[in-house]
Amino acid sequence: MNEKGRNRFDEVQAPGIKSGLKDFPKHLNSQTITTGTIAAIFGMTGPAMIIIGAAEAGGLTMEQTVSWLFAVYFIGGIFSILLALHYKMPINGAYSIPGAILMASALTLFSLNEAAGAYLMAGILVLILGVTKSIGKIMKFIPLPIILAMIAGSMFRFALGIIDSVEQLPIVVGLTVVTFFGLYGIRAKFPPILGALIVGTVVAFGMGLFQIQSVEIGLAMPALVIPVFSLDAFFSISIPLAILVIGAENAQATGALLAQKYKPPVNFMTTLSGIGGILTSFFGGHNANIAGPMTALCASENAGKKEGRYAATIVDGVLFASFGLFAGIAVPILLGLPGALISAVAGLAMIAVLINALQGAFSEKRFQVGAFCALAIGLSGITLFQISAPFWALVVGVTVSFIVERNDFKSLMKVVTVNSEQPEEKEVVNS
Repeated sequence: MNEKGRNRFDEVQAPGIKSGLKDFPKHLNSQTITTGTIAAIFGMTGPAMIIIGAAEAGGLTMEQTVSWLFAVYFIGGIFSILLALHYKMPINGAYSIPGAILMASALTLFSLNEAAGAYLMAGILVLILGVTKSIGKIMKFIPLPIILAMIAGSMFRFALGIIDSVEQLPIVVGLTVVTFFGLYGIRAKFPPILGALIVGTVVAFGMGLFQIQSVEIGLAMPALVIPVFSLDAFFSISIPLAILVIGAENAQATGALLAQKYKPPVNFMTTLSGIGGILTSFFGGHNANIAGPMTALCASENAGKKEGRYAATIVDGVLFASFGLFAGIAVPILLGLPGALISAVAGLAMIAVLINALQGAFSEKRFQVGAFCALAIGLSGITLFQISAPFWALVVGVTVSFIVERNDFKSLMKVVTVNSEQPEEKEVVNS
């Protein structure tokens, strides 16, 4: 397919699960296993505590809390495995962390059944946008430099987390960071992030900082929740949650994949996120969708060669799904790791992602003002109307660029117009 007719958001023809399974063993190595494990640890520690905290704030029972954890982790993990095998891309499933934070306050105003009804409606909204291919059409008009600047801004907090972690645990995190950069020169032979994680864990254990905590939560047994529909809950939960899924998580994942030269199936990612929201709602889970930070981790150079990085996503998916099934056992073990160590390792793993995003955002002369605004908004971490920074970074970046960089937008409009006039073609993802 020639460049004239190509669009980065055209639907892709996937290699298929059979091809993904066939090539999976040869891509399963220390790099993919380490990166997938780190992505999973990141998603199974702090975010899990956010859900537990939100459940406590909402007065949920132990059974309801366990069911929530099961829904978002098990279904999110299954999404990771299926997407990775089908597309042979590192597309990770999880749930919206800002969405879980939103529910910490919402559950004090609405019953779990009303919340479940709102989750269901949010899932239906996202599903409609995916099936109608509306998101793919909208994304065509968002310049790539602005998307990448949003990624860099919204994820830069992970890099800053390294500094904060050194301040909290100077010896443990300091040795972890030194190990990472000491091994960075031989990263093609040995993943520096693996060495950093091992050293950090050993030092933490030796200093008595790795202690398994007692968390009163049983084996995950899903409990059916009957949705109750409320107009107030629709406006307070459904709409903000749908925007978070599309404008934060999916947009971050799309940007991370584009930064690594993948061609993400945007419309299908949106459709699946809608299905995930519908499924989880019946078990009290707020959604299961495409994961921004974890996709960025598994798509990075830390996971090895580009064609094999999907194996890291499968590792992450297996661990995620297992966590959902055995949350009562897994939670206290993972919480035994110092939070500062987890934050530092996640930040170190994000370095390559941030470098690629910044280079992609500012390496060309077009859309630079809009990209800078998107970067600044993403860095700010601002939340307006219960909608987090990544969404506003795109809105402000595109708006400013449209006003002050009209010539760049005129060029983009010409490309979009030419592409829309081309016969619809499907791109094949090479394995």
